[in-house]
Formats: sequence, structure tokens, C-alpha cells
Amino acid sequence: MAKELTELMADLRETESIALVKERLQKGEDPMKILDDARAAMETVGKRFEACEYFIPDLMMAGEILRQISEIVKPLVTAGGGGKKLGKVIIGTVAGDIHDIGKDIVTFMLDVSGFEVLDLGIDVPVEVFVEKAKAFQPQVIGLSGFLTLAFDSMKQTVEALEKAGLRDRVKIMIGGGQIDEEVRKHAKADAYGKDAMAAVTLCKQWIVNPDIV
Repeated sequence: MAKELTELMADLRETESIALVKERLQKGEDPMKILDDARAAMETVGKRFEACEYFIPDLMMAGEILRQISEIVKPLVTAGGGGKKLGKVIIGTVAGDIHDIGKDIVTFMLDVSGFEVLDLGIDVPVEVFVEKAKAFQPQVIGLSGFLTLAFDSMKQTVEALEKAGLRDRVKIMIGGGQIDEEVRKHAKADAYGKDAMAAVTLCKQWIVNPDIV
């Protein structure tokens, strides 16, 4: 059933995907396993987009399916987790970029992993990151970008946080389709995550030990 859900979601078959999720939950399956299958499906969607097999409307459809599944599954994941959050994370797609499928997966995984997440959305201006960082006081800020033009926006955002006197208070991670160590250095971020689970791992490490680089 795991492979079936991944294939249904990747093929954008909304009704069948939702029905299968409900069936698996009724059979007592672990909600986290279902979420992991959903994450795998979204990675396939992302690869199809990169290969020009899918386009923006397809990404939007996949995101809608993920949203519906999360609404069904997330309460079951968080029900036994207690009320205390591990920490605060701000995440957003930087100015000039409107891709959000990767960001949405990271937001979702951070949320179900016990973090309080403020998702600023897409094409987020530098000043909004600064304003929200002052108000929300996160330990971690995640900058997302798929396009190469996002690299400079990431750098400008980090520099703005520095000028606002906030840089020493937060760890900054970046992520997106073409992010690597060189981009991390260019943006002056603390780390980059290859996928959603890497982002969760980074946040957990930083909250427990802020001195980890």
C-alpha cells in the first residue's frame, strides 16, 4: 500500500490518494509511515517538474493533495506529542522565487516533528524576514529557493539580518533544487539541507546545541 500511495500521489490522482490514506489509517497503520510515503511522492513530483514532465499547475495540484493528506494525518501524529514545542523556525521562499513545493514539505515535516513553524510563503521580501524575525524570535530561519536568481536574494536576506543585529541570534539554513556548499558560502548561511529530513535534523541539532556548525 505504501508504493501504491506514492504512485497515486505522484500521478496526481487526488480522490484515490485520499481514499487510500483513510483506508490505511482505519487499518491502524503508523501515521508517520504514511507521511513518509507522501514525502517520497512529492520528491517524485519535484523530479518530474525538473525533467519538464510536470508544470506549475501540476505542482499546485500535488501541493493540494499533500495539504489534504496532512489535514487528515497530522492530528494523529501530534495527538500524543504533548504541548511543548522543540523550538521556533521561520521559513519562506526568498524574493523573486515563487516555488513552494519543497518549502511546503519542509514546513510540514518540521511541524509534525514538534517545531513551531511560521511559514512566510513565497517571494518574501528581505524586510519581511527581518520584521518577522524580530517579532517571532526563532532559533532557526530557513530560506528556500529553486531558481538561481534566488541565491542573491538569500545573500541579501542574510545581510539584512546582520544589519538588523539579528544574525548572531539565529541559525540560517538554505534549501532548494540547486543548492550546494558553494551557494551556502555565497549566501553566508550556516548550512544547507538536501531534503526535508535534513532540515529537521539540522533544526534538532541546533536547538540542542546552538554551537554546532
